[in-house]
Amino acid sequence: MKSINIKFMNLMKKWFIIPITMISVLTISCEDYLEEKNISGLTADEYYATEEGMEALVNSCYTTMRFWYGKENGMALTEIGTDLFTRGSGMEVPAVAMYNSDLNGANTAVEFYWNRFYAALNTCNAAIGRLPDSPLAEDVKSIREGEARFLRAFYLWHIVETWGGVHLFTEEVTDIQTTAYRSSVEDFYAQIIEDLQIALSQLPATSSQGGRVTKPAAEAFLARIYLFTGQNDLAAVHAKNVINNYGFSLLPNYNALWGTNNTVNSEAVWSVNYTNNLVLNHEMDDYEGNDLTIREGGNNSHLLYIMTYDQLPGMKRDIANGRPFSRFMPTAHLMDLFDETKDARFEGTFQTVWYCNNLANAPAGMALGDTAIYATKYIVPDSESSQHLYTTIDREWTYDANDKPIVRDRFMSIKKFLEPNRQSIAQMSGIRDAYVIRLAEMYLIVAEAEMNTNPGEALQYLNVVRQRAALPGQQAAMMATASDLNIDFILDERAREFAGEQMRFFDLKRTNKLIQRVQQWNPDAAPNIQDFHKVRPIPQSQLDAITNPGDFPQNPGYQ
Repeated sequence: MKSINIKFMNLMKKWFIIPITMISVLTISCEDYLEEKNISGLTADEYYATEEGMEALVNSCYTTMRFWYGKENGMALTEIGTDLFTRGSGMEVPAVAMYNSDLNGANTAVEFYWNRFYAALNTCNAAIGRLPDSPLAEDVKSIREGEARFLRAFYLWHIVETWGGVHLFTEEVTDIQTTAYRSSVEDFYAQIIEDLQIALSQLPATSSQGGRVTKPAAEAFLARIYLFTGQNDLAAVHAKNVINNYGFSLLPNYNALWGTNNTVNSEAVWSVNYTNNLVLNHEMDDYEGNDLTIREGGNNSHLLYIMTYDQLPGMKRDIANGRPFSRFMPTAHLMDLFDETKDARFEGTFQTVWYCNNLANAPAGMALGDTAIYATKYIVPDSESSQHLYTTIDREWTYDANDKPIVRDRFMSIKKFLEPNRQSIAQMSGIRDAYVIRLAEMYLIVAEAEMNTNPGEALQYLNVVRQRAALPGQQAAMMATASDLNIDFILDERAREFAGEQMRFFDLKRTNKLIQRVQQWNPDAAPNIQDFHKVRPIPQSQLDAITNPGDFPQNPGYQ
């Protein structure tokens, strides 16, 4: 299947409050990066007036997805500092995990995505505004507008859920802007819903190019948006349409979702494409004069959740076990959410055993392929662990009696993002597509949307997901009952199904459970988190640049 290969030329200039996106050239099948020279002398207006230029402009609307999904800081802002994950020994932005005073307007991760999302928003605005006068055929023009509308809605959603009611604009900005005004959260969501309704009416049901937005992706995202806005009836209707009307189906085995060669499957409603051509995975960073900084791209999630197994006896770094950045570690609560005797998602999510691959530092008597490390969420008595040659990493090694981490480099690792097809042990660029919307989410949206008004149907949809997750012979034991049906059970189920998939912070926010669950289950963050942490700080560099600071102050609570 063809996919959209993303490349850049003259990506963007430095900005004040509103980033200005310059010509971004994206191609479908070009082998070399374009040199940063305007040999033709074409201006942006002239280029975008061509079919090639308009296609490139619409394609460039997808770019920021690769800066968010499968990237360290994107995962930090969505998964870390929740009830499920906290900081590992290698985490580079610990303020996001700790909610301490360093989480402020100078935070680099927050500033990075403010700039990226607003640049992406302006690119979408440019595409939507220029498409009517473009030379594209009318049927193509309609589809491309649907794509740009969907992507604008997607970026607006990330902006409003990350920073709250900040600056909303829907017209292309071609000059540097130094004023900004706040819009309400309701205004953001009204625009998001309008764009998605238009996208839903104009997009095709399928595309021959992987990664392109389609009608089911628009309907699935609309279902998510209606859930976020409390319009539960509409959320259920659209989620059911995605389940019933587009030919999707849950994979029979949860573990099958995580094969690097199986990310295009019957359950993937929409994914961000990566490629096994590592050159095309590179990212070109902010435009600086005449230079573009090339950064390692690809899906980096495989690096982030792995403990430093290569520092223990009998082990060395290899491709199968991954390159251990040890950025993020699970809370004890995440591990406790799984009943591993019934739920296959425990084994599909966590790595608990590492097999000896290095006799040079192995204990005497250990052979290649023997267990070298065993990690468990339970306490293993010394009298038992001392009987084995392998290293036992039990609960007492990693967490104290209150489940606060006492070491941050030895823990049960998340394995579902591993990249066993990497070409070398040093390779950081992963090739797996990053799921954005899976069919399982639609079932859980129906369950949540209908649990108070139609509990019988809510249970039916919830149990479809739970039965898919059941170990052989455990389907009946995995069936939820009416007494289970409440928002906490739904959040627990979403944790088991989507851990690490860049949803958790937003899910806890929308259910008003962020503060409660972090205080209860994340001892690292519990002392610091406050209600104002439901949104992130506005970058200070943006606040310093505007000329009307009285109209656009910092989010409350932040310095």
